[in-house]
Amino acid sequence: MKEIGIHEIGGFSIGHSQNLEAATGVTVIICPDGAVTGVDVRGGAPGTRETDLLDPVNLVEKVHGVVLAGGSAFGLDAASGVMEYLEEKGIGFDVQVTKVPIVCGAVLFDLTIGDWSVRPDRAMGYEACKNATNEEQPVGSIGAGTGATVGKILGMDRAIKGGLGTWAYQEGDIKVGAIVAVNCLGDIIDPSDGSVVAACRTDGGFGDTEEILIKSAGEGKNLFADNTTIGAILTNAKLTKAQCTKLASMAQNGYGRTMRPAHTMFDGDTIFTMTSGEVESDVSALGAMAARAMEKAVLQAVREATSLCGVPSIKDL
Repeated sequence: MKEIGIHEIGGFSIGHSQNLEAATGVTVIICPDGAVTGVDVRGGAPGTRETDLLDPVNLVEKVHGVVLAGGSAFGLDAASGVMEYLEEKGIGFDVQVTKVPIVCGAVLFDLTIGDWSVRPDRAMGYEACKNATNEEQPVGSIGAGTGATVGKILGMDRAIKGGLGTWAYQEGDIKVGAIVAVNCLGDIIDPSDGSVVAACRTDGGFGDTEEILIKSAGEGKNLFADNTTIGAILTNAKLTKAQCTKLASMAQNGYGRTMRPAHTMFDGDTIFTMTSGEVESDVSALGAMAARAMEKAVLQAVREATSLCGVPSIKDL
Protein backbone atom coordinates (compact mmCIF):
# COMPACT_ATOMS: atom_id res chain seq x y z
CA MET A 1 0.00 0.00 0.00
CA LYS A 2 1.61 3.25 -1.12
CA GLU A 3 0.88 6.81 -0.08
CA ILE A 4 -0.60 9.16 -2.69
CA GLY A 5 -2.12 12.63 -2.62
CA ILE A 6 -5.88 12.82 -2.21
CA HIS A 7 -5.95 14.85 -5.44
CA GLU A 8 -4.81 11.72 -7.29
CA ILE A 9 -8.23 10.11 -6.74
CA GLY A 10 -9.93 11.06 -10.00
CA GLY A 11 -13.38 12.57 -10.36
CA PHE A 12 -13.24 15.00 -7.44
CA SER A 13 -12.18 18.59 -6.88
CA ILE A 14 -11.70 20.18 -3.46
CA GLY A 15 -11.91 23.85 -2.57
CA HIS A 16 -11.60 26.00 0.52
CA SER A 17 -12.66 29.43 1.71
CA GLN A 18 -11.95 30.97 5.10
CA ASN A 19 -11.92 34.11 7.21
CA LEU A 20 -8.77 34.06 9.36
CA GLU A 21 -9.80 37.00 11.54
CA ALA A 22 -13.13 35.38 12.36
CA ALA A 23 -11.50 31.91 12.51
CA THR A 24 -14.02 29.98 10.44
CA GLY A 25 -14.25 28.49 6.98
CA VAL A 26 -15.64 26.04 4.44
CA THR A 27 -14.29 23.04 2.56
CA VAL A 28 -16.24 21.67 -0.40
CA ILE A 29 -15.79 18.40 -2.29
CA ILE A 30 -17.30 18.48 -5.77
CA CYS A 31 -18.03 15.54 -8.06
CA PRO A 32 -19.52 16.97 -11.29
CA ASP A 33 -20.55 13.54 -12.59
CA GLY A 34 -22.11 12.63 -9.26
CA ALA A 35 -20.75 10.30 -6.61
CA VAL A 36 -22.55 7.42 -4.93
CA THR A 37 -22.42 8.51 -1.29
CA GLY A 38 -23.03 7.21 2.21
CA VAL A 39 -22.70 8.69 5.69
CA ASP A 40 -22.09 7.57 9.25
CA VAL A 41 -23.05 9.97 12.06
CA ARG A 42 -21.49 8.75 15.29
CA GLY A 43 -21.36 11.73 17.67
CA GLY A 44 -24.16 12.85 19.96
CA ALA A 45 -24.44 16.46 18.75
CA PRO A 46 -24.39 16.44 14.93
CA GLY A 47 -25.22 19.28 12.57
CA THR A 48 -25.93 17.87 9.11
CA ARG A 49 -27.71 18.55 5.83
CA GLU A 50 -29.41 16.13 3.40
CA THR A 51 -28.16 12.99 5.14
CA ASP A 52 -31.58 11.27 5.03
CA LEU A 53 -31.44 10.99 1.25
CA LEU A 54 -28.28 8.85 1.61
CA ASP A 55 -30.38 6.06 3.10
CA PRO A 56 -30.19 3.21 0.53
CA VAL A 57 -34.00 3.01 0.34
CA ASN A 58 -34.31 6.59 -0.94
CA LEU A 59 -34.44 7.74 -4.55
CA VAL A 60 -31.36 9.81 -5.32
CA GLU A 61 -28.29 7.67 -6.03
CA LYS A 62 -25.60 10.31 -6.52
CA VAL A 63 -24.41 13.42 -4.72
CA HIS A 64 -22.71 16.34 -6.49
CA GLY A 65 -21.12 18.03 -3.50
CA VAL A 66 -20.29 17.57 0.17
CA VAL A 67 -19.77 20.62 2.37
CA LEU A 68 -17.70 20.65 5.57
CA ALA A 69 -18.03 23.93 7.44
CA GLY A 70 -17.53 25.77 10.70
CA GLY A 71 -20.17 28.03 12.23
CA SER A 72 -22.24 25.38 13.99
CA ALA A 73 -25.77 25.13 12.55
CA PHE A 74 -25.36 28.60 11.01
CA GLY A 75 -22.66 27.16 8.75
CA LEU A 76 -25.14 24.94 6.93
CA ASP A 77 -25.99 28.09 4.95
CA ALA A 78 -22.73 27.59 3.01
CA ALA A 79 -24.39 24.75 1.10
CA SER A 80 -26.71 27.29 -0.56
CA GLY A 81 -23.69 28.87 -2.24
CA VAL A 82 -22.50 25.47 -3.40
CA MET A 83 -25.92 24.76 -4.90
CA GLU A 84 -25.89 28.12 -6.65
CA TYR A 85 -22.47 27.44 -8.15
CA LEU A 86 -23.32 23.94 -9.33
CA GLU A 87 -26.66 25.00 -10.83
CA GLU A 88 -24.85 27.69 -12.83
CA LYS A 89 -22.58 24.92 -14.20
CA GLY A 90 -25.56 22.75 -15.16
CA ILE A 91 -24.68 20.13 -12.54
CA GLY A 92 -27.44 18.36 -10.65
CA PHE A 93 -30.39 15.97 -10.61
CA ASP A 94 -32.51 16.61 -13.71
CA VAL A 95 -36.06 17.70 -12.78
CA GLN A 96 -36.84 18.94 -16.33
CA VAL A 97 -37.22 22.63 -15.50
CA THR A 98 -33.70 22.76 -14.04
CA LYS A 99 -31.04 20.56 -12.51
CA VAL A 100 -31.06 20.38 -8.72
CA PRO A 101 -27.57 19.91 -7.27
CA ILE A 102 -27.58 17.30 -4.51
CA VAL A 103 -25.41 18.78 -1.76
CA CYS A 104 -24.89 17.13 1.62
CA GLY A 105 -22.98 18.65 4.50
CA ALA A 106 -21.90 18.68 8.11
CA VAL A 107 -20.75 21.46 10.44
CA LEU A 108 -18.49 21.84 13.45
CA PHE A 109 -18.71 24.28 16.36
CA ASP A 110 -16.07 27.04 16.19
CA LEU A 111 -18.05 30.03 17.49
CA THR A 112 -15.89 30.53 20.60
CA ILE A 113 -12.72 31.29 18.65
CA GLY A 114 -12.36 34.45 16.58
CA ASP A 115 -15.54 36.40 15.84
CA TRP A 116 -18.66 34.36 16.64
CA SER A 117 -20.87 36.71 14.61
CA VAL A 118 -19.11 35.73 11.34
CA ARG A 119 -20.14 32.31 10.06
CA PRO A 120 -19.76 30.42 6.79
CA ASP A 121 -22.53 31.63 4.52
CA ARG A 122 -23.74 31.42 0.93
CA ALA A 123 -20.91 33.65 -0.32
CA MET A 124 -18.23 31.62 1.44
CA GLY A 125 -19.65 28.38 0.05
CA TYR A 126 -19.67 29.84 -3.47
CA GLU A 127 -16.10 31.06 -3.06
CA ALA A 128 -14.94 27.60 -1.94
CA CYS A 129 -16.38 26.18 -5.17
CA LYS A 130 -14.54 28.78 -7.24
CA ASN A 131 -11.34 27.73 -5.49
CA ALA A 132 -11.93 24.02 -6.06
CA THR A 133 -9.12 22.14 -7.81
CA ASN A 134 -7.95 18.61 -8.48
CA GLU A 135 -4.38 19.55 -7.64
CA GLU A 136 -2.38 19.01 -4.43
CA GLN A 137 -4.34 20.17 -1.40
CA PRO A 138 -3.25 22.57 1.38
CA VAL A 139 -3.68 21.43 4.99
CA GLY A 140 -3.68 22.93 8.48
CA SER A 141 -5.65 26.04 9.44
CA ILE A 142 -7.64 26.28 6.23
CA GLY A 143 -11.21 25.70 5.07
CA ALA A 144 -13.37 23.88 7.59
CA GLY A 145 -10.32 23.47 9.81
CA THR A 146 -9.69 27.20 10.17
CA GLY A 147 -11.35 27.54 13.57
CA ALA A 148 -10.90 23.95 14.70
CA THR A 149 -9.44 23.26 18.15
CA VAL A 150 -8.77 20.16 20.28
CA GLY A 151 -8.29 19.33 23.98
CA LYS A 152 -10.99 21.63 25.36
CA ILE A 153 -12.25 19.92 28.48
CA LEU A 154 -10.55 22.56 30.68
CA GLY A 155 -11.81 25.45 28.55
CA MET A 156 -10.67 27.27 25.44
CA ASP A 157 -7.81 28.94 27.28
CA ARG A 158 -6.29 25.45 27.67
CA ALA A 159 -7.04 24.25 24.12
CA ILE A 160 -4.69 23.54 21.21
CA LYS A 161 -5.29 24.41 17.56
CA GLY A 162 -6.84 21.77 15.33
CA GLY A 163 -7.07 21.95 11.57
CA LEU A 164 -7.74 20.23 8.25
CA GLY A 165 -5.84 17.14 7.15
CA THR A 166 -5.79 14.79 4.16
CA TRP A 167 -4.20 11.42 3.49
CA ALA A 168 -4.60 8.78 0.79
CA TYR A 169 -3.42 5.29 -0.13
CA GLN A 170 -3.31 3.16 -3.26
CA GLU A 171 -3.27 -0.63 -3.45
CA GLY A 172 -3.24 -1.91 -7.01
CA ASP A 173 -5.86 0.12 -8.85
CA ILE A 174 -7.80 0.95 -5.68
CA LYS A 175 -7.44 4.45 -4.25
CA VAL A 176 -8.82 5.56 -0.87
CA GLY A 177 -8.33 8.95 0.75
CA ALA A 178 -9.54 10.88 3.80
CA ILE A 179 -10.14 14.56 4.39
CA VAL A 180 -11.03 15.74 7.89
CA ALA A 181 -11.52 18.88 9.99
CA VAL A 182 -10.38 17.96 13.50
CA ASN A 183 -12.28 19.81 16.24
CA CYS A 184 -12.72 17.22 18.99
CA LEU A 185 -13.32 17.63 22.70
CA GLY A 186 -10.60 15.10 23.49
CA ASP A 187 -6.90 14.49 23.04
CA ILE A 188 -5.07 13.45 19.88
CA ILE A 189 -3.09 10.21 20.14
CA ASP A 190 -0.64 8.73 17.61
CA PRO A 191 -1.75 5.08 17.42
CA SER A 192 1.62 3.96 16.04
CA ASP A 193 3.23 4.38 19.46
CA GLY A 194 0.50 5.63 21.80
CA SER A 195 2.14 9.02 22.23
CA VAL A 196 0.11 12.16 22.96
CA VAL A 197 0.23 14.56 20.00
CA ALA A 198 -2.05 17.20 21.50
CA ALA A 199 -4.21 17.46 24.61
CA CYS A 200 -5.68 19.95 27.04
CA ARG A 201 -2.87 22.07 28.46
CA THR A 202 -2.13 22.05 32.18
CA ASP A 203 0.49 23.87 34.21
CA GLY A 204 2.62 20.73 34.04
CA GLY A 205 2.17 19.90 30.34
CA PHE A 206 -0.70 17.88 28.87
CA GLY A 207 -3.74 16.67 30.77
CA ASP A 208 -5.75 13.49 30.18
CA THR A 209 -9.24 14.30 28.93
CA GLU A 210 -10.65 10.85 29.60
CA GLU A 211 -9.48 10.89 33.20
CA ILE A 212 -10.84 14.40 33.74
CA LEU A 213 -14.15 13.38 32.13
CA ILE A 214 -14.47 10.23 34.25
CA LYS A 215 -13.72 12.05 37.49
CA SER A 216 -16.44 14.60 36.70
CA ALA A 217 -19.03 11.92 35.90
CA GLY A 218 -21.40 13.10 38.63
CA GLU A 219 -21.14 16.81 37.94
CA GLY A 220 -23.28 17.05 34.82
CA LYS A 221 -21.01 19.56 33.04
CA ASN A 222 -22.12 21.15 29.79
CA LEU A 223 -19.20 20.54 27.45
CA PHE A 224 -21.13 21.08 24.23
CA ALA A 225 -19.35 24.15 22.89
CA ASP A 226 -16.38 23.97 20.53
CA ASN A 227 -16.58 20.36 19.36
CA THR A 228 -17.22 17.97 16.43
CA THR A 229 -14.91 16.37 13.88
CA ILE A 230 -16.23 16.08 10.32
CA GLY A 231 -14.71 14.45 7.27
CA ALA A 232 -15.09 12.38 4.14
CA ILE A 233 -13.63 9.30 2.51
CA LEU A 234 -13.02 9.53 -1.25
CA THR A 235 -12.46 6.44 -3.37
CA ASN A 236 -12.58 5.14 -6.94
CA ALA A 237 -14.12 1.81 -5.90
CA LYS A 238 -17.46 0.59 -7.25
CA LEU A 239 -19.85 0.77 -4.29
CA THR A 240 -23.56 0.94 -3.60
CA LYS A 241 -25.05 3.50 -1.20
CA ALA A 242 -25.21 0.80 1.47
CA GLN A 243 -21.56 -0.10 0.94
CA CYS A 244 -20.57 3.57 1.08
CA THR A 245 -22.35 3.82 4.42
CA LYS A 246 -20.48 0.77 5.70
CA LEU A 247 -17.18 2.25 4.53
CA ALA A 248 -17.95 5.49 6.39
CA SER A 249 -18.73 3.44 9.48
CA MET A 250 -15.40 1.58 9.29
CA ALA A 251 -13.55 4.86 8.73
CA GLN A 252 -14.83 6.01 12.13
CA ASN A 253 -12.23 3.59 13.53
CA GLY A 254 -9.70 6.20 12.50
CA TYR A 255 -11.41 8.65 14.86
CA GLY A 256 -11.48 6.08 17.64
CA ARG A 257 -7.77 5.32 17.32
CA THR A 258 -6.62 8.95 17.30
CA MET A 259 -9.14 10.84 19.49
CA ARG A 260 -9.49 10.07 23.18
CA PRO A 261 -12.37 10.03 23.83
CA ALA A 262 -14.22 9.98 20.51
CA HIS A 263 -17.97 10.04 19.74
CA THR A 264 -19.02 11.73 22.99
CA MET A 265 -22.39 13.36 23.51
CA PHE A 266 -20.61 16.68 22.98
CA ASP A 267 -19.15 15.75 19.57
CA GLY A 268 -21.14 15.46 16.34
CA ASP A 269 -18.60 13.21 14.63
CA THR A 270 -19.64 12.58 11.01
CA ILE A 271 -17.98 10.90 8.02
CA PHE A 272 -19.24 10.80 4.42
CA THR A 273 -18.03 8.36 1.76
CA MET A 274 -18.01 9.44 -1.88
CA THR A 275 -17.02 7.18 -4.77
CA SER A 276 -16.43 7.79 -8.44
CA GLY A 277 -17.20 4.08 -9.01
CA GLU A 278 -14.46 2.89 -11.33
CA VAL A 279 -12.80 -0.22 -9.83
CA GLU A 280 -14.12 -3.47 -8.34
CA SER A 281 -13.15 -3.90 -4.71
CA ASP A 282 -13.69 -5.63 -1.38
CA VAL A 283 -15.53 -3.46 1.14
CA SER A 284 -13.73 -4.87 4.19
CA ALA A 285 -10.32 -4.19 2.67
CA LEU A 286 -11.46 -0.71 1.68
CA GLY A 287 -12.61 -0.10 5.23
CA ALA A 288 -9.20 -1.00 6.60
CA MET A 289 -7.55 1.38 4.14
CA ALA A 290 -10.06 4.13 4.95
CA ALA A 291 -9.49 3.83 8.70
CA ARG A 292 -5.72 4.07 8.24
CA ALA A 293 -6.07 7.05 5.91
CA MET A 294 -8.34 8.77 8.43
CA GLU A 295 -5.81 8.16 11.23
CA LYS A 296 -3.08 9.87 9.23
CA ALA A 297 -5.35 12.72 8.14
CA VAL A 298 -6.33 13.45 11.76
CA LEU A 299 -2.70 13.53 12.88
CA GLN A 300 -1.69 15.74 9.95
CA ALA A 301 -4.52 18.19 10.65
CA VAL A 302 -3.20 18.88 14.15
CA ARG A 303 0.50 18.75 13.34
CA GLU A 304 0.17 21.16 10.41
CA ALA A 305 -2.21 23.64 12.08
CA THR A 306 -0.98 27.15 12.86
CA SER A 307 -1.76 29.27 15.91
CA LEU A 308 -4.81 31.51 15.51
CA CYS A 309 -6.76 33.96 17.68
CA GLY A 310 -4.72 33.18 20.77
CA VAL A 311 -4.99 29.39 20.49
CA PRO A 312 -1.49 27.91 20.12
CA SER A 313 -0.60 25.14 17.70
CA ILE A 314 1.60 22.13 18.38
CA LYS A 315 4.12 23.67 15.98
CA ASP A 316 4.45 26.74 18.20
CA LEU A 317 4.39 24.83 21.48
